[in-house]
Amino acid sequence: MSKEKVYTAQEVFDLCATYMNQRHVDYIKKAYEMAAYVQHDQKRASGEAYIVHPTQVAAILAQLKMDPDTVSAGFLHDVVEDTKVTSADVRELFGDDVANIVEGVTKISKYKYDSHQQLLAANHRKMLLATAKDMRVIMVKLADRLHNMRTLNFLRPEKQRRIANETLEIYAPLADRLGISTIKWELEDLSLRYLNPQQYYRIVHLMNSKRTQRETYVKNAIAQVRENIAQLNLDYDISGRAKHIYSIYKKMQDKHKKFAELYDLIAIRIMVRSVRDCYSVLGNIHAKWKPMPGRFKDYIAVPKVNGYQSLHTTVIGPQGRPLEVQIRTYEMHEIAEYGVAAHWAYKEGHQSKVSLDNNDHQIDVFREIMEIQEDSVNDADFMQSVKGDIFSDRVYVFTPRGEVFELPKGSVPLDFAYQIHTEVGNHTTGVKVNGKMVPLDYKLRNGDIVELLTQSNATPSRDWDSLVYTSRARNKIRRYFKSVDRKHNIETGRAKLERELLDRNLAPKHYLNKKVLQIALDRYNFTTEDELMAAVGYGELSPIGIVNRLTDAERKKTEQRQQMELEQQIMTENTSPTDSSVELEQSKETDDREIRIQGIDNLLIHMGKCCTPIPGDPIVGYITKGRGVTIHRKNCPNIDNEEISRLIEANWGNVHNHQYIVKLEIFGYNRNGLLTDVLQLVNKHTDLLSGVNGRIDQDRMAHISLSVRVRNLNHLKDIMTKINNIPDVYDIQRVIN
Repeated sequence: MSKEKVYTAQEVFDLCATYMNQRHVDYIKKAYEMAAYVQHDQKRASGEAYIVHPTQVAAILAQLKMDPDTVSAGFLHDVVEDTKVTSADVRELFGDDVANIVEGVTKISKYKYDSHQQLLAANHRKMLLATAKDMRVIMVKLADRLHNMRTLNFLRPEKQRRIANETLEIYAPLADRLGISTIKWELEDLSLRYLNPQQYYRIVHLMNSKRTQRETYVKNAIAQVRENIAQLNLDYDISGRAKHIYSIYKKMQDKHKKFAELYDLIAIRIMVRSVRDCYSVLGNIHAKWKPMPGRFKDYIAVPKVNGYQSLHTTVIGPQGRPLEVQIRTYEMHEIAEYGVAAHWAYKEGHQSKVSLDNNDHQIDVFREIMEIQEDSVNDADFMQSVKGDIFSDRVYVFTPRGEVFELPKGSVPLDFAYQIHTEVGNHTTGVKVNGKMVPLDYKLRNGDIVELLTQSNATPSRDWDSLVYTSRARNKIRRYFKSVDRKHNIETGRAKLERELLDRNLAPKHYLNKKVLQIALDRYNFTTEDELMAAVGYGELSPIGIVNRLTDAERKKTEQRQQMELEQQIMTENTSPTDSSVELEQSKETDDREIRIQGIDNLLIHMGKCCTPIPGDPIVGYITKGRGVTIHRKNCPNIDNEEISRLIEANWGNVHNHQYIVKLEIFGYNRNGLLTDVLQLVNKHTDLLSGVNGRIDQDRMAHISLSVRVRNLNHLKDIMTKINNIPDVYDIQRVIN
C-alpha cells in the first residue's frame, strides 16, 4: 500500500474497476459526486480541498478490495458530520448499509459532554459498538485514521501528539487484533514520528547508514537458501523484509539494547503453496543453519487469535549472525497482510456482509467488546476496559481438553474463570496449572494448562476485586457484591447525596425528589431511583457529579447573570477615561488597524501568548474581566477549557504594517554546517531573527529553537517549507506555549 501517492477520484474508480463490474463503479462515482458537491467549499488544515481526504480514504479501501458499499462510505464518511446532509439523505440515496457505516464513524455532538475526554470516550464507544454490528465500520475508520496520520504534519504539535497517542492506544492495536498488519505497522511508525521524533529519525538515519551492508548480507543469505531448497522442487517466492521502525524502537526499549546490538533488522520470508511445503522448507533451513533455542514459533499449528499463521525461526546464519526466517503459504500471507479484510473483501457476484453472526474467530474481539459494554458504568470506564482487556499484550493458555484461550498479559486464573462464564468464576474454589495447585493470584504464562476447581455452593471473596487483572472479571465480581449489598448501598447513596447538598448549603428535599432526580436518571440511564442511589452508595458514581447534574440548571442561570454583569463592567471600563496612555494607544492601534471585534469598538485587545496568533490563523476573542479581550487561535487548546459564553467573534483587520514573532522547533541530524544552513535560509526570508537556541542529544540529534518575525501565515508556511527541504532536517514544528 502506497504511503505517499495521492489518488485522484478517477484513479480510485479505475482501481475499483479491476475487481468490480461497471454498475458498482457507477454507484461509487455517485457517492463521490455527492461528497464533492456538498464539501466543495471546505478546506483541510493543509489548505487543500477537503474532498482530497475522502478520496484517499476510498482509495485505501479500494486497495483492500472492499465492497462497493464500503468504498462509497469512504467517500461519504464525513458528510453527515461536516455538512447539512443527514443520515436520512444518505439512507435514501445509498441504502441502509452505507448509511449505517457512515453513522458508525460519525462523531457525537460535543455539546452533550462536559469535557474533551468524555467526548472522546463516547465517540470511541459509539464507533466500536457500531463495528460490532458491521465490521465495515472499522475498516472505514482505520482508512480515515491512516490518511489523517499521513497528513498530520499540518496540525499544531500538541494536536499531533494527542492524535498520535490515540492512534497508538486504540487504532493500531485494533488493526493488530483484526490481523491487518499492512495498516497496523504504518500507524505505529507514524505515531512514533510525532510522539518521539528524536528516536524515530535517529533510527531512520541509522538504518539508512547501514542499509548497503544489510542488503548485501540478506542477498547472500537468500542465495544460499535458494540453492539449498532447490532440491525440494517447490513453487516458492523468497524476499527480504525490513523490520518496521516502531518494532525496532520497541525492541530497543523492552530489551534495553542499543541499535548496534540488534542483528535481526531484516527477516527472510518464504512463501509456498501448501502447509506440507512450509514444514519441508523449515526442516531444510534447520539442516542448513543451527536454530537458536527458544526462537522457534509455530503459528500454523496454533494460530494467533487474529488469524495469523506462519512459521517463525531464528537461526545462526551466514557469518555467524542471527537470521530470522518466516515461512507461510500464499493464502496465509494474504491473511497476515490484510487480516479480516482478506476474508470478506468484495468478489464479483458475492458481496459479503460481516457481523457478529459470522463464526470467524477474528470477530471474537467484538464479542468481547459487547460483553464489556454490558458491564461498563460509563464511556470512560468502557474505553479503559477495552484498552486494558483487549488491546494489551496477550498470553495463550489451554484447558485440559486442549482448547486455546487468549487473555491479557498479567491475567490470573480468576480472569480465566470469568472469561469462560460468570457462574464458573463465582463458584471457583481453586486452580491447577500444569497439574499442580497454584494460588489464585498466579500470573498465567503462555502454554499453561489451566484446570479450574469449582463447587456449587462457593461464592466470591471480597478480596478478589484486588486479585484479578481484567476489567471484565472485576466488573463481574463487583456486580455480584452489588446485588448482595443492594439495600445497604441504597441507604448509603442517599446519605452521601444529602451530605454533599448540605455541604453546599442546599436543601436536600428540594433536589432529592422525583422530578429533579429524573435528570440524573436520564443522564446515567437508570430506570429507578433505587438503582441510582445504589450506584452512588457502591462508589460507582460520585456524589459530587450527581449533585452537579442536579444543580446544573440553577448554576447556569447564576453564571449567565454574572456574565451580563461582567460585560457591563467591561463596557463601562472601556468608555471611561484612563490614566494609562500606553493602554489608550494600544486600544486605538488594535481597533483601527489590526483586530476587529464584531459589534464592539472600544475594547482593549491583547494577543494570546499561549498560541501566538498571526494573520491567516482563524481567531476568536475571549472576554477577560477587567482586561478587555484576548485574541486566541480558534484551535488553541486553552479555548477548549474556556466558557463558551465568554467567546466573541474576531477578525483580522489592517495588518500590512505589522510583524509577529513565531517560535519554531527544528529537528535534524547533527552534521557539520546544519545550523549555518538553517540560519542563512531564515535570514534570507525574514527581516528579524530574534532568538536562536540549539542543543545536541546523546544520539547526535540536533534540536534548534528559533524565534522569527513573519508577516502572516503564508509567510510562515513558506519559511517552514524551505527549512524542511534542507538536507538532514527531519521535522519542523510551530511551537505553542
